[in-house]
Amino acid sequence: MEVPFTSKPHWPEIAPGRLAASIRSDHASDCRLALLGLPDDLGVSLNNGRPGAAEGPRAFRAALARFGDAHDARRRAPIDAPIFDAGDITPDPGNNADALKQTHDRVTEAARALHDAGMIVVCIGGGHDLTFPTVRALAQSFDAKLGGINVDPHLDVRETPGSGMPYRRLIEGGHLDPRRFVELGTGRFVNAPDHCEYARSQGVTIVPGDDITTGAYSPQRAFAHAFSPSHTGAPTLGFVSIDLDCLDASVAPGVSAPCPMGLSLPVVAQIAELAGRCREVRHFDLMELSPPHDDEGRTARVAAMLFLHFVSAFSERG
Repeated sequence: MEVPFTSKPHWPEIAPGRLAASIRSDHASDCRLALLGLPDDLGVSLNNGRPGAAEGPRAFRAALARFGDAHDARRRAPIDAPIFDAGDITPDPGNNADALKQTHDRVTEAARALHDAGMIVVCIGGGHDLTFPTVRALAQSFDAKLGGINVDPHLDVRETPGSGMPYRRLIEGGHLDPRRFVELGTGRFVNAPDHCEYARSQGVTIVPGDDITTGAYSPQRAFAHAFSPSHTGAPTLGFVSIDLDCLDASVAPGVSAPCPMGLSLPVVAQIAELAGRCREVRHFDLMELSPPHDDEGRTARVAAMLFLHFVSAFSERG
């Protein structure tokens, strides 16, 4: 399958028995999942953040080549979910807001081709702004307004171009129903008052990280809110996006904006499993993996493990 604006994926030598050995890059026949790398962090730079997430897809594949058996010991079953690696997006070579827009258009066209082929797209990034064009592609493919969950200390509803803008663009573009959108695990001290007010005024559900940690709000509740059937009984399709900076910095140091009081890894792994199992989830991403800031590749391995949780649960969909 030819996917526009992509280059071939780079895989190192894969250890025997790893799930990565079953991932195909030569053909997409019978594949239900498509892996798409988003090696661009211009949005991070435009937000005056620390660059490095452009190297995320390569580090993710390297970690997955070494870690992750094709068998789930808890389920006592093989992980049976054929995956097509569509490669990496080739970003626009510019370094300004117009170049970012051009990259977004390329990402939408590539992701749209995969969705139109009937696959569920899993993206590895890359600046979090790239969730905007991938989710836009899903909405266009199904001609539907989506539900969704963003696992992130940041609301990402900025007006200005950059990595903090995806959800305002999705809402204002008519692609995302804000009443079916949950900002899960938000931070106390990292969101401007006008961003909080904008999200609340649109009907977005904002769940502080403290509420998840204390058990006051469960991840299952977020899925029920985002993906419950509409008033007509039709399913609400949508996405789950995990910005890796939702995790505590002690677990995930290699991100664009490390979080000193983030969520625990078991909680985020549970969210990845719920996303894999939920039939309404048609897009999943792991964003802002930043290898230059990653101590001994720890965050890349965490990303690989979250991917394995998603894929193993996805194989239960039948």
